[in-house]
Amino acid sequence: LYSEFKKFFPENAVEYFVSYYDYYQPEAYVPRTDTFIEKESSINEQIDRMRHSATRSLLERDDVIIVASVSCIYGIGSVETYTAMTFQMQIGDRLDQRALLADLVAQQYKRQDINFVRGSFRVRGDTIEIFPAHLEDRAWRVSMFGDEIEQITEFDPLTGQKTGELKSVKIYANSHYVTPRPTLNQAIKSIKEELKHRLVELERAGRLLEAQRLEQRCRFDLEMLEATGSCAGIENYSRYLTGRQPG
Repeated sequence: LYSEFKKFFPENAVEYFVSYYDYYQPEAYVPRTDTFIEKESSINEQIDRMRHSATRSLLERDDVIIVASVSCIYGIGSVETYTAMTFQMQIGDRLDQRALLADLVAQQYKRQDINFVRGSFRVRGDTIEIFPAHLEDRAWRVSMFGDEIEQITEFDPLTGQKTGELKSVKIYANSHYVTPRPTLNQAIKSIKEELKHRLVELERAGRLLEAQRLEQRCRFDLEMLEATGSCAGIENYSRYLTGRQPG
């Protein structure tokens, strides 16, 4: 269907948005053996890229056709917080290189000086190379002269060969759950408050083992959120990150 729409509407932004899991094992508890099974999953990188491409098209264009599965009904964060984390660069802009790198890290991009893959960036002197989350075989090279952007080029990340000149680029986050620090701090506070109430409920019910597991899991996630802005299974905390009420 996606391929057919691409042929029927060659000028439109035809995108693909389905579940990006190759494998998904939900959390489970086996009372008979007192066994807790943690969630395991494997993400398909190509489908993840296409999901990011679909999101970008919806925010930038009006002629968008999305071929989607039931996966599209599940929340992927707040559009307001997601767009707040995007930023644009154009030739002639003045910016501090350290501030730019900090912004990329806040967007969940990882610094990879050797293994340059989608969702990463690397620094070579006054040149910063960024592999955007929505692109497959193209990356961007931002050349600076002091604190001024001198040139922006598009290149093949495999060969390093330049494929085009760009006047400006807009950087979208490498995660749909990326959250500005003030919002993240408020979410962490709310998670801690609910954790406190849930632990009291479990302890009063005599379910001490469950309380211990819940506290251990949540404390670890909270430490990761405070340190990096993300954690494994961050989608479980989407209600707090978007500020939604229970239910």
